[in-house]
Amino acid sequence: MSTLKKPDLSDPQLRAKLAKGMGHNYYGEPAWPNDLLYVFPVVMMGTLALCVGLAVLDPAMVGEPADPFATPLEILPEWYFWPVFQILRTVPNKLLGIVAMASIPLGLMLVPFIENVNKFQNPFRRPLATTVFLFGTAVTLWLGIGATLPIDISLTFGLF
Repeated sequence: MSTLKKPDLSDPQLRAKLAKGMGHNYYGEPAWPNDLLYVFPVVMMGTLALCVGLAVLDPAMVGEPADPFATPLEILPEWYFWPVFQILRTVPNKLLGIVAMASIPLGLMLVPFIENVNKFQNPFRRPLATTVFLFGTAVTLWLGIGATLPIDISLTFGLF
């Protein structure tokens, strides 16, 4: 059990805090046994009680049973696959669509190299990385929203 900083018990401010029972944050408090033995289980039980309470108050609804003989007209994947689904849906050559899908993780692998060009952390001082991020976010949102629309207006959103 170690502390971060040895307390200076001759300090009058620390002595006043200790008299009020408030001085432990000044010099650090060991995690064992205070946090790990007392605080952590309370937080875990509170989290479990919150999850159980929410599950009791608003249970997940079970949908209608699947019918293997009735295919819906518009099949959509989960929401996080919408941009990639839109790429596959709109590119006429499916091999080119798969190449476009594979280029997404390959492009994300280039991000650390783009970030290392400039040593600053401020986004306004890294215009290339900021532009790539904003453009990628806009294209992802555009493709994701377009996946929910019919194919004839999905790419243009009816604007062109």
